[in-house]
Amino acid sequence: MWKIPAVTALFVLLCLTLQTVPVEGGEADPEKLSGTLLLTGSSTMAPLMKEIGRRFQELHPAVRVEVQAGGSGRGISDAREGKAQVGMVSRALTDKERDLYGFPIARDGVCIIAHRSNPVRSLTDRQVVEIYTGRITNWKAVGGRKAPITVLNPRQGYSSAELFSDYFNIRTADIRADREVGDNPTRIKGVAEDANAISYVSIGEAERMAQAGVPIKLLPMDGVPATSRNIVSGNFPIFRPLTLVTKTLPSGLAQALIEFSLSSGVNDLILAHDFVPYLD
Repeated sequence: MWKIPAVTALFVLLCLTLQTVPVEGGEADPEKLSGTLLLTGSSTMAPLMKEIGRRFQELHPAVRVEVQAGGSGRGISDAREGKAQVGMVSRALTDKERDLYGFPIARDGVCIIAHRSNPVRSLTDRQVVEIYTGRITNWKAVGGRKAPITVLNPRQGYSSAELFSDYFNIRTADIRADREVGDNPTRIKGVAEDANAISYVSIGEAERMAQAGVPIKLLPMDGVPATSRNIVSGNFPIFRPLTLVTKTLPSGLAQALIEFSLSSGVNDLILAHDFVPYLD
């Protein structure tokens, strides 16, 4: 595991390799860190950042880290409008978001999930497109039992929806969902409670819930199993960076937390949440 000796070297490296920028605010003095730091945004990242925040607070007792979910869209808008010092965005920044500074801390994948009792073992890309655009409405058409498909799609603002639409080249306006739902836990709960439902979620979250006994299964993509191991290897086709964003070059508390989130000191937390450290 590569260890990072200093924040300056790390952010210069990110600048060169990931089109991010170096921090120029000066290194924060750990002995003087105090105050409250608010992070908002991605529901995929929120559980991880809560754990990182707790560990950061243990090192700096005068600091309080607050983490609020609400989707990557909220992370972008809150950071841009100064409502939060740090936004959480579970995707890469777009060209329209280049006014912000992005620091990827981990990687994740997005996969299709169905109920564990569903006999369908896989779907082709075309079948997924036809299900989500309303051309296929019954599981029997894709090798399942005769039952209507309940399509669950996240509301706008969730980065997984953007990633899904981009990968399958589906316009948001063309999606025919039976229900619009919220974050990963809400989508997983919806599929677990409806044997005919389909949705897509974070691979890390889905793996963790399936292992805990929640009745869902992760469907492969292009014949590649939806697993964290295949995110590590780069084999799974739908993946994304988990990114911390700021309005200006981070300094003080924001800089210290971002540096900590990129250090080897949190790799165990990233792996425990079934994500992949970005610099591994």
